[in-house]
Parts: sequence; structure tokens; C-alpha cells
Amino acid sequence: MKRVIYSLYIDIPDDELDYQPPFMWDNISKTNRTKELFKKHYHKLLEVKKQYSKNINVDFKMYEWDDQYKKYYKFFKEKYPEITTYNIVNFYKIHLLYELAKEYDEILYLDFDVVPVTKESFFDVWDLTKGICVLNNNNSVNKKNKKVHEIKNHSVRSPTAKYFNTQAMLIETGHSPVNDVINTGIIGINKEHLNQLNYFKNFREVLDLMSKLRDDKSYDLFPKNIVDIFGYDNETLFSYKLKTNNVNVQWLDNKWHNFYDLEYYIPKDTKLLHVINKRFEYVWRFYEKCDL
Repeated sequence: MKRVIYSLYIDIPDDELDYQPPFMWDNISKTNRTKELFKKHYHKLLEVKKQYSKNINVDFKMYEWDDQYKKYYKFFKEKYPEITTYNIVNFYKIHLLYELAKEYDEILYLDFDVVPVTKESFFDVWDLTKGICVLNNNNSVNKKNKKVHEIKNHSVRSPTAKYFNTQAMLIETGHSPVNDVINTGIIGINKEHLNQLNYFKNFREVLDLMSKLRDDKSYDLFPKNIVDIFGYDNETLFSYKLKTNNVNVQWLDNKWHNFYDLEYYIPKDTKLLHVINKRFEYVWRFYEKCDL
């Protein structure tokens, strides 16, 4: 059984960053601040992943802005010009799953802002023959419980946007609208389920569907305030593919995907810490106490 952990860091050029509302503790675009903090904490973020891989005795691979990414970026820009650089990066991380599956049986993907704080092996705890391991953000959809036509001030990256976008895609293609908001910051998967997911099959047709739902002025299944937050998100497509291809899923719990965002408290039993709020200074203090 060959296993691997991998991560991805692409330093998107300033002029290709899209604006996102600031973190709650900040006053500049979230994308600009993330870029700055990834540079500042780069070596530590890389080292903790290498150390975890070493501790559990699996291979580790790091992907960055190299010739392989440049080739993928060029291909995407030429074939799918409507896709932003941010979304290209996120489709690239899914593409890498398929590349690694040529050599490995089981794969664990960690976003660059994920910090392992355990020596326990993910692969020993989660049986990947039972389904893909991901977190769902269902509890973040329309948290204020507003009527659909009253939902406002959500970005295209919000769980609410992804939920309704996936729902529209499913309805448009004759499927049940029931779906889950997938977070791809941590993905555990094996070859069988990766092939069943078939993420890039009919990719052009799926992107055209997403464009139609967003741009067709005659489309009236959802009100304009909802359609305006539709996009080309990798997690929207991931959710759509899970449902249309009937792929088994195992939901990661708060230990194995701790969504470190609004609260700065980190439970002692945390295994994989996803630093959504980018407050790495708190995380490193916790990490040192773990004695890894």
C-alpha cells in the first residue's frame, strides 16, 4: 500500500488577486493578507507537513510555481479564459490527485494553511475504502436563516454561494437538489473513489453549465441576489460530482479537520488544524506545546 501526503503553495501575482472582504481582525483584502502571511510563515508551514509525513512514515510532496504548474496555468488560460487564477490553483490541486494516483494507492491532501498537530496516522484512523474523507460546511449556509431573496453580502467563495450554485446545477441536470457544501482544504482519498468521482469528465460542458446559470438573464429559478454569487468554484464542482456520480463520503470530524476561524481556542485533541483565520502566531504556540 503506497501512501502520500501533498500540499500546494502558489504565490499568485498581485495583479491577479481577486478582492475578498478582510478577516474580522483586519482591514485589507483577505487575499492580500493571505499572500503576505504565507510568505512570512512559509518555512514553518512546510516543515510541519514534512515532519508529520516522517512521523507516520509516508511520502511527502510539495507543489509550487514550477514548470509543471506553469504548463497547467497556460493550458487553463488558453482553454478556459473565464477562470480566475485563484480558481486555476484550486482546480490544479484536484488535478494533482489524479497525477499522484498513478503512483499511490491512498492520498492525503493538505492546504498550505493546514498544520498537523499529532503523530497519529490519518491513514490508520480513516479507512479510505469506505469513501472520500472531507469536511462539510453545511452549518455555515445561510446562518442567519434569511429568506432566499433576502440573502445578501456573500462572496462567491462563501458556503452559501456554493450550496445554491450546486443546487442549481443539480436541478438543471435532473438530479435531486440535496447537496453538501464541501471543503477541500483536507482530502483523504483512494484510487477507487477518485476514479468514481471522475472530476474532470466533461469539464467544458460543466463549466458551460455554470456560465449559463450565472449569465443567462432568462434564468429565474433563483433570485438575482443568489445568481450573482454563482461562480466557478472547485468545491461547488466537487459537491456536484459527489452527487451525480454517487460517491461514498466520510465526513471528517472536528479533530481531523479543525476549522480554526472565528474562535481562537484550539481543543487539545485536535489532529489537523486548518488555519482559516491565518492567525499563525497562536498556532505556533499551540504546536510547540504538542512536543512533536
